[in-house]
Amino acid sequence: MAAGNPSLYEFLPGFILGFHGTKKEIAEQVLAGKDVLRKSANDYDWLGEGVYFWESSPTRAHEFAIESFSRRKPPYRGEIGVVGAIIDPGKCLNLLESSAIAQVKGAYAAICANFAGGGPMPCNQGGRDLLKRYLDCAVIQMLHQIREEASIADEDGKLPPYQTVRAAFREGDPLYPDAGFHEKTHIQISVRDLSCIKGYFRPL
Repeated sequence: MAAGNPSLYEFLPGFILGFHGTKKEIAEQVLAGKDVLRKSANDYDWLGEGVYFWESSPTRAHEFAIESFSRRKPPYRGEIGVVGAIIDPGKCLNLLESSAIAQVKGAYAAICANFAGGGPMPCNQGGRDLLKRYLDCAVIQMLHQIREEASIADEDGKLPPYQTVRAAFREGDPLYPDAGFHEKTHIQISVRDLSCIKGYFRPL
């Protein structure tokens, strides 16, 4: 049986409900239509540059915002709000799909080649859950760069940019001894093209 054309499956059908935790005043501005969520561009972001959402998990969005703000110096102790978003994934680098995983491997090989002449490779840091993912971020950004350069070189522009990036992450403690399930396992989506966000809503 033929495997088919993997690029056909880069367009995910239907909408995704994503949730983003932030300061309550920012959440209220977004929900009132007076502001929008902005891209994160830290060099340790798990899925590279984009606006980050927890797929189908407003509770996890709220918990993460509390954890994240508490680590800041000085820590933020104010109220947290959660913004829901209706997301059209569009052309998605979906890291639950084999061809996308192969592309990430290729981008990692390109990173290794870049550092072969010397200089320290970026590395993931931050304990067991690797909260600061410098290497992963660099690999994802390299993948986008490779794709952009290939499209520029090809007059037909056969490699349009990915609009979103989606991945599942195992995180947190096992639910019980020898469990394959973990407390903070989740699916995360990074929106690179803001036109993929079709609307915001207040979670129930």
